[in-house]
Amino acid sequence: MSARSFLELVQGSAVAEWMRYSGAAPVVESTHVVAAVMLFGTVLVVDLRLLGVADSGHAFTGISRQTLPLTWLAFAVAVITGWLMFTASAVAYFGNTAFRLKALALCGAGLNMALFHLVTARRVPAWDQGVPMPRAARIAGFVSALLWASVVLLGRWIGFTKGYDFTIPPGVELGFGP
Repeated sequence: MSARSFLELVQGSAVAEWMRYSGAAPVVESTHVVAAVMLFGTVLVVDLRLLGVADSGHAFTGISRQTLPLTWLAFAVAVITGWLMFTASAVAYFGNTAFRLKALALCGAGLNMALFHLVTARRVPAWDQGVPMPRAARIAGFVSALLWASVVLLGRWIGFTKGYDFTIPPGVELGFGP
């Protein structure tokens, strides 16, 4: 099955039809935005701690432990609502540059998180309450904040570039000429 066939299958699904015609789209999109903001906010709290900018008096492990459940909840809601929005116009989304860049930024954020947990976080006991944070932790926090901010900005960009055709139809005169 080709990618185009798969996208058309998704776009023709009952879920996609429900998204297009039930009136659920504004509720789903609003929920997606709230989840994305919550996700970005909880990640940013941890990133700012890694950068040594905020909460330097609190242990990284404590802050991480407090924010992680909300982060995962927000991520799950964002994935579900994002998928629902995608189904309604899968072909248009897949061809959208902003959508592709957002997907790339999401993958980058996931890779950054995996590297942080596999490498840098192994040494947390040595720097958990330390200031300044080790260089690797600061880099991970900076890259994470940059990538998640990119995800949010690219998500907004999708809304302004999704599937619009700005060509002037034949026979339409705009009256800009002499």
